[in-house]
Amino acid sequence: MSTGLIIIAHAPLASALKSVAAHAYPESIGVLDVLDVTPGMTPEQIEAQAAALLRKAGHEHVLILADVFGATPCNAAQRLADGQRIKVVAGVNVPMLWRVLCYVNEPIDALVSRALSGATQGVMQLSTARPQNQARGATVDDPLHHHHQQ
Repeated sequence: MSTGLIIIAHAPLASALKSVAAHAYPESIGVLDVLDVTPGMTPEQIEAQAAALLRKAGHEHVLILADVFGATPCNAAQRLADGQRIKVVAGVNVPMLWRVLCYVNEPIDALVSRALSGATQGVMQLSTARPQNQARGATVDDPLHHHHQQ
């Protein structure tokens, strides 16, 4: 039995990530539930809705992906986690989610490792300089630019 996945994040991030997941892994979308936390929700409401998602999931194990450590969605997830059957990883991003969905049939401890490596390996600084688009050389109808290197 695969591990269930729940994303708990500030609205509309959880739903947006589910849409991104459906785009890349449509066959795995059945294991993913989301909870968008709106500004008016109390911590008790968030925890109650998340608990309902856990019951609905019906999986032996559930990995909860939260957006920001220490924020309300993550705090609610932590109150539901037991460290064995239900685990939480904070800092959800697209590379993390895709890595987890790619390996969703692995045991939950392996998924936690996959989530962490996907998140960190998916974040990198890119070159700040634009790639150069240089001319490929003078053409027959380009007599004024004969100085181009071949």
